Formats: sequence, C-alpha cells, structure tokens
Amino acid sequence: MEKEQRQKLERLTQAARRLLEQEFREQLEGRYDVLLDGKIGLAPGAHLSEQERVVWQRIVAAVAHRRRPGVSSAEAVMGYRREAAFHTLNRFVALKMLEARKLVQECISRGEESAGFKEFCGLAPGLVQLPDKGYRLYIESLLDELGRQVKVLFDRLDPATLLWPRRQAFTALLELLNDSELAAVWQEDETIGWVYQYFNGDDERRQMRAESQAPRNSRELAVRNQFFTPRYVVQFLTDNSLGQLWCEMRQGETRLAELDYLVKDSERLPRPAKDPRDLRVLDPACGSGHFLLYGFDLLAGDPSQGLAGIYLEAWRVEEQPPSQATGHSLRHDYPTEEALLKAVPELILRHNLHGVDIDPRAAQIAALALWMRAQRGFQEAGVPAAERPPIRRTNVVTAEPMPGDQLLVLEFSTGLEPRVLGELFQQMVKAMELAGELGSLLRIDRALERAVAEARRQFLAEEQLQLPGFAKPPRQLGFDLSDVSDASFFDSAEERIVAALAAYAAQAPATMSVRRRLFAEDAAQGIAFIDLSRQRYDVVVMNPPFGAASLAAKREFEAAYPRTKNDLYAAFVERGIELLHPGGYLGAITSRTGFFLSSFQRWREEVLLQEAPPTVFADLGQGVLDSAMVEVAAYCLRKEGSP
Repeated sequence: MEKEQRQKLERLTQAARRLLEQEFREQLEGRYDVLLDGKIGLAPGAHLSEQERVVWQRIVAAVAHRRRPGVSSAEAVMGYRREAAFHTLNRFVALKMLEARKLVQECISRGEESAGFKEFCGLAPGLVQLPDKGYRLYIESLLDELGRQVKVLFDRLDPATLLWPRRQAFTALLELLNDSELAAVWQEDETIGWVYQYFNGDDERRQMRAESQAPRNSRELAVRNQFFTPRYVVQFLTDNSLGQLWCEMRQGETRLAELDYLVKDSERLPRPAKDPRDLRVLDPACGSGHFLLYGFDLLAGDPSQGLAGIYLEAWRVEEQPPSQATGHSLRHDYPTEEALLKAVPELILRHNLHGVDIDPRAAQIAALALWMRAQRGFQEAGVPAAERPPIRRTNVVTAEPMPGDQLLVLEFSTGLEPRVLGELFQQMVKAMELAGELGSLLRIDRALERAVAEARRQFLAEEQLQLPGFAKPPRQLGFDLSDVSDASFFDSAEERIVAALAAYAAQAPATMSVRRRLFAEDAAQGIAFIDLSRQRYDVVVMNPPFGAASLAAKREFEAAYPRTKNDLYAAFVERGIELLHPGGYLGAITSRTGFFLSSFQRWREEVLLQEAPPTVFADLGQGVLDSAMVEVAAYCLRKEGSP
C-alpha cells in the first residue's frame, strides 16, 4: 500500500476512534451510570428498560472481568470503552473489505440505499415502521450470519458488542468509511492490519515513553511495538525459511525455487519429505498476521503469479509420505486435483499456520485476515459459497492470564477428580499470571511438565513409605494424592487438565452467567496457548518486540532468559529456536545491535553460533519499520540437528 493511501487510512482510523470513544462515553455515563472515573451504580437505573437493564448487567460484568491485579476501576472502564470502539470500527472495516471481495452483498457502502438492505426490506416490509427503517437489525443479522464462522469479531455474545452508535454517530462513521478517496484500500489484504496499527496513534506512543522508559504493562508493550512489517521483508524472511524448507524437500524441483527473495543455494541440504498438512509455521508475535498471510500464499499458491503452491506440488508427486494427521497420503485423502483445491484453504488454517500475540485485538485482526484470505482461496478454486467447508476457528491465540476470577477458579478446580488435578490446575493458573506480559516467552509447557513431575515424585516417595496392609500415611505437604492409586495416572495428567478445561469452555454459553462465560472464554484461550506452546514447528517467522520487558515481568523475564535478558528481541529469537524441530528455520527482523554490541556476546556465541547459525542476513538500516526509530536487520537461522 502506497504511503499516501496509508496516511488517508490513518486519518480515517483516528477520526473514527475519536468519534466512537466520545459516543460510547456519552452512552456509558449518560445512560448506564458507568463513569470513566470507575464509579458504577450499585443497581441499574430506574430509567432503563428491561433490555437495557440486561445490557447494564453485562457491561458491569465485563468491566469487573477486566479488574485484574494492578488494574484500577477507572482503567477497567476506559479499557472497556476502548475495546468497544475498536471492535465496532473493525466490524465495519471488515464489512467494507467483504463487500470489495463480493463475500457479502453491498451493505454499508451506500448506507440505507445499499442493495443488500433493500433486498432485506423487500423480505420484511414492516421494517419501515422502525425508527431507522430496520437498518440496524439488518446489519446485526448480517453480523450474526458472519459470526457463525468468524466469532472473533462478529460474536453477538462478546461484551464489546453491547454498545451501538446512535444515529448521528452511526451516520458520521459511515461517511468516514465511504470516503471516495479510500475506495482502493478495501481490496488490500493488509488494510485491516494498518487500521490495527493506526488505532493507537504516535502521540499515545510518545506519551507512554515519556512517562516510563520501560512498558508498565502488557498493553503498553503491545502498543509500543505496533510496527507493520513491509511486504518485501515478509517475503524475504518467508521465502528463505518456508520456501527454502520446501526447496530442500523437493531438492530444488519446485516453482518455489524461483521466489523473488529466495537466496539461491547451490549446495542445498537434503531433507525428508513431509505431507503439507504436517508443516507447521509459527509467528510468536503475530500482530495482524502479515507473515501468516504470505505463508498462506506459498502453501495455497497464487494464480496471479503462476505459483501452484506447496499443497498442489505435493499432490502431483508420485511417491507421497503419509500425513501424521490422517495416516494417509494427500492423494489418498483427495483423489482429484479439484477435490484438493476445494479443501486447501481450510486445511491451511487447520494444520499449518499458528500465531500468538499478547494483544487480543491483534489476534482478532489476524484471525479475520486469515479467514478472508481463505475465502479468496475458495473463490480462486471456483468453490461456491454454499459448498465451502466452514472455518470455525484459526490457530491464532491470545497469550493472556488464565481466568482471574478466583471464586470460579476454586469452583472449577474442586470439581476435578482426582483432587490432585484441581491442585495442578491452580498451579497452572498461577504460572499463567504473566502470560499477558511475556507472551510466547512464557515457557508454560515447561511449567506444566514440572508440576506434573513434582506430583509424580511425591506419589512415588509416599508409596515407598507405605507399609503393606496399612493405610496411606497422612498427607504432609504438597499435593493431595489420597485418591491416586497408580503412577500411570501421571502419564496423562497434563492431557486430563486440558481436556477438563476444554469441556468446561465448550458448555453452551446460554446456560452460563456472564461471569462464567467470560471465565470459560479465558480458559479456552489458555488451553489454546498451552497447546500451541507444547508443539514444535518447522518454521518460525516474526517481527518481535524490542527493548525492555514490561516492569511487571522484569524479574521473571531476566531469570528465565539470562543469556538474552538485555533485549526482548534476543529472547524471542532464543525462544523461537526452542520451538523449532531440529533443522527448522527461523526468520526475524530485529534491531541490528545484537550483531555487534558486546552486551549481546552470549546471544551471538551461545544462541546463534551454537544452536542456530545464520543462513542469510540483510543489514537494512533505518526507515524500514514505518515510524520506528531503529536500525534493523533481517535474517534467517537454521536450527542445528537433523530434520
């Protein structure tokens, strides 16, 4: 996207944010008695209708849910307002992008004159009696339909959807979105990513840095590091990681050997072939998903570039390895090329692409961008909308603390059997407290393993103390193992905890209170983050945060990463290497300082040279990451060991 278009999009985003935040402040304070200073009425006002009373209860529950340690009542209310404004803007930006891709009928580009709304009114002529002629009902019905697949943004049960702009603000928002000078941006896949970056302006970032040298919390860490990665950097890093990996599997017999930014290697290392469904790509600080979107292109192919893509090339090979996912080869599961092409977009999102971010809004945007890219893939394969397999979820997750409602944590854990499972769950909740600060750097996989190992060690020690024919000795300290009879229980303890959480999170939301539903949603995110952390990947690509860790996590971060504690980006590289299979590739754009400053000597000698030596390196300098005042380098590393 050209700089002039980006500037126009930035002005739109900032104007829309001001408009929506002012509108929602007036509604929260003037209608619902929820004040920005954190004061909230003890009960809904007598002036509220029955429906508004329900809205009040849900808003109050959502604000209370944001009250974690270190978050004041005022910060919780302002955070809710900001989230509602961001969510509303994103939904309408998404509708503009879906219109441009003909994935929905014209719905907002001409407001109440839009073709889709006219058709809707034709089916229900009584709508004209409503104050807005039923336009809000139409938009909400459309969002509900989209929400059947893209719950991250269109779920009506999300508390961020409770507020709706009143007519004057709504009209003003549509005028901003429908500015003719912005018509071209809605076709661009990266538009919603730029909206995500521009929602937090440079003024806000400057103020944060002026008030504290280090980020004070996870939100500041996310906002300070919102720098969109240029397309050519994304291509360079992905071509020389995922592209290079596939070239090695194909011994150069692939169209991917002609990728624009792939550094040609005359002595390409041999690598065992894999079924494409078994290739895993991770962006551990994914932002709006730019790396994942280009990874999709390489996997699915790009007809405009004459690129068949990894899936189709693998299908055309005679000798095919079986997939770990199904036990069968690609051609066995998809006997025709047509059947494969119809399935590829959904397969990529289910098996290949994974992302983590500490900002739930970033994860939301990345998931939406991938869903839209998948719909374009279906279009390119000629799959009618009615025949497309549903995409219920992506592997993009938010790294955030497990449920913070201590009463519900206790309620859930005491219901687990045997009792040690509940105690292990509580330890897991404790271990996840800094997930929002550390993100992918949190080694939750190790924490869970250590807790289970300690419980197993205690069980075996108690067994040695038990005399034949006598009851178990009374519990001293540690875990309650009184109802565990066999050490084999610990072989599946981790899976049992995760399965219990999944069962809880899968309960029908309609049967839950707002508090329990929010608890279940947090639990579901926690499960997804743990699952992702326990996997290993063929490729890790990223534009990680740089600078100091947040103040809340400083001590734990420095203890966990003694070799790379002087900068977040160095620790992300260390963690990224850990998450790779042997022989896997890591691609990163970071500050270039690590390659020459003496303070990074351990990073260079112990992490890079010993564990994952560089394969390509580009010293790019300054002016690459938009407004970030940092000189950068882009490079790929190959983890030592045989694939």
